[in-house]
Amino acid sequence: MRRVGAVLLLGIFNALAPVATAWSRQGGATICLTFDSTVEIGMARSYRIKQLELDVRRRRAWLQAQRAGLKSKVYMTIHAPSFNALGEYKWNSVLQKDELVRQNNQTWEMQLSIRQPVILFGYPTDGYLSLNYRVYKYLQLDGYRDISYYNRYFLKFEQPFFLPNRLKNAIENAELDLQERELEYIRDRVVLLRDLADEYYRLFSYAYQAETYKRQLQTLDSIRAIVERGESGRDGGQIERMQIQVEIANTREKMLQSQSSLRLGIAELKRHLRIDEEDSVYIPPTIELVPVEVTLEDALEKGYNLNPRLRILHIQQRQRRLELEETKSWNSFHLNLEVTYGLEKEDETYRQLASEMDRSYSVSVNAYVPIWDWGQRKFQIEARSLAIEQVELSMEEARHQIRSDIANAVANLREYRERALSLANHLEIARQMRRMSVEQFEQRRITLQDLLQTVHRELETELNYLEAYLGYRKSLIRLTTETYFDYEKGKSLLNLFLQ
Repeated sequence: MRRVGAVLLLGIFNALAPVATAWSRQGGATICLTFDSTVEIGMARSYRIKQLELDVRRRRAWLQAQRAGLKSKVYMTIHAPSFNALGEYKWNSVLQKDELVRQNNQTWEMQLSIRQPVILFGYPTDGYLSLNYRVYKYLQLDGYRDISYYNRYFLKFEQPFFLPNRLKNAIENAELDLQERELEYIRDRVVLLRDLADEYYRLFSYAYQAETYKRQLQTLDSIRAIVERGESGRDGGQIERMQIQVEIANTREKMLQSQSSLRLGIAELKRHLRIDEEDSVYIPPTIELVPVEVTLEDALEKGYNLNPRLRILHIQQRQRRLELEETKSWNSFHLNLEVTYGLEKEDETYRQLASEMDRSYSVSVNAYVPIWDWGQRKFQIEARSLAIEQVELSMEEARHQIRSDIANAVANLREYRERALSLANHLEIARQMRRMSVEQFEQRRITLQDLLQTVHRELETELNYLEAYLGYRKSLIRLTTETYFDYEKGKSLLNLFLQ
């Protein structure tokens, strides 16, 4: 019986579990979206940002690989075995003709090397110094077995002359490539920030308008109550009641339109931010006006120093100069020096290789001397030089555009800030006038038409205040995206986004 009861309880639990899960998901979570939280969620859940972060990590790994090339490298090459049993024609100077020479040999060879770039006063010279050990066994089969062993320890130095320092340039190119990708990553994050700001403040406008119409509707309801209380026994009471009903209907319609636009916009924003459909999103319609003082000189200085557009162009200018340096070395005079020094021994017995070794050395200098190439190198250098001039021209254009954009952004910020501060004071006056007008209307000292005009002026002032506030916020965000400096937090976007 106990076993049957346990089975029944388990079956009931399994049957009710999906229902409980569905019931728990119906509630969802309530997310209060401010501008900062919208940007934070958008940045954290953006596939584009994740792709860029992975790309930055990839470039950093590549830079670490290039820097690791400045350290020692240990490697071994093995040729074991190498069998050759074939014939080939060779010239016989005695017989004065080619004859087929057949060879039958076996080779077993191994070389161990420790190779290190030459660093002089912390500067790579593009030369290499290596410690090598080479040993091999050579077996020749030509009717009899002829075995020889060879052993060699030697140092080897290699150094090119009159050529670009490819090791240093490779590291610098990797550093420039990483810096460029980090700046592009920041630029794309700023583009996303600007898009999120446009979307958020559009919804904030709907939310604030809906709240404004709701407050106006409450005011009109209180006025209707006054009208209904004083309607009996007074001429024009019915007209006032009809008039206030029309005002209430129009205001309610505007409120519903704003709420509908807000609802559709929030649904779109939830898809954009990848918020669960079960979660509810709330945008608080609260205006917090914090004036920010910005001077044009300070904004221009930050724009020139922090804007990735100029910094990317500086990086591209350096990359073009490295390419020009590489082009100048092509088909030009250069030398390659190779020096070896060590000990060697060849013997028929492997055990004798370590005894009575002979000193060995070699010095070789290889030179390349160009004679004529029909101007190919000259035109390649000219093309690379023109590429540098193009980048410099783009830098000049970028500076002019950045100056113009920042000047406009600062002017707009000042204008909207003054308008918003002024309208904030006017809004308080309008609200006070509306309260006084309601009291005067209740005392029948003014007409309903005069009261409604006061209510309309309050609504118009509040909507103008909303417009000025949104203009101020958008101007501040635009200035942030032009200077790449957050004036509210007092931090550079480069430091904020690369933490």
